[in-house]
Amino acid sequence: MGLIVMILGLVLFLGIHLFIIRREARAELIARLGESVYKLGFALISAVGLALIIWGFAQYRATGWINVWTPPLAMKHITVALMLPAVIMVTASYIRGRIYTTLKHPMLAGIKLWAAAHLLANGDLGSIILFGSFLAWAVIDRISMKHRADAGGPPIPVGGPMNDAIAVAVGIVAYIALGFAFHPVVIGVPVFGA
Repeated sequence: MGLIVMILGLVLFLGIHLFIIRREARAELIARLGESVYKLGFALISAVGLALIIWGFAQYRATGWINVWTPPLAMKHITVALMLPAVIMVTASYIRGRIYTTLKHPMLAGIKLWAAAHLLANGDLGSIILFGSFLAWAVIDRISMKHRADAGGPPIPVGGPMNDAIAVAVGIVAYIALGFAFHPVVIGVPVFGA
């Protein structure tokens, strides 16, 4: 049951995020509903989808684990190492500097790295579906951005090397917090020292 709930959550969350690729349909919906209602609907569908993903994956892990393959222990260490640049990339999408201008879309790059790294370390069906779905979405979204006529959002000023230093520092703090607090407490899987 948990796997079905997680998949439903993925359909909602990633489906609404894939909808924005269809720029004309998105523009028509905004024109019909108004931007505030559109954003509220987008946020609500995303939140419900994310909640279903989290709840469904937790239920799946607790009651319906389906092992597909057993990754070598080294993959877990590689995943831990890859997560530091992934978190820094996501941070650099908000604290924009040279990392941002070099990667163009560091949020998507970070999500792709996060998903790929977790696919290396997890060989169960639920993880393959979860992380594979996010990886596929990030790849599709990045490809679509190359063909978009509009920027897709309000411009955020891009700073210089100081913003990169801040993004790296904040990324390191977030990485440590995710590894020592979030992952073992919320996900139930220890990262460091495991």
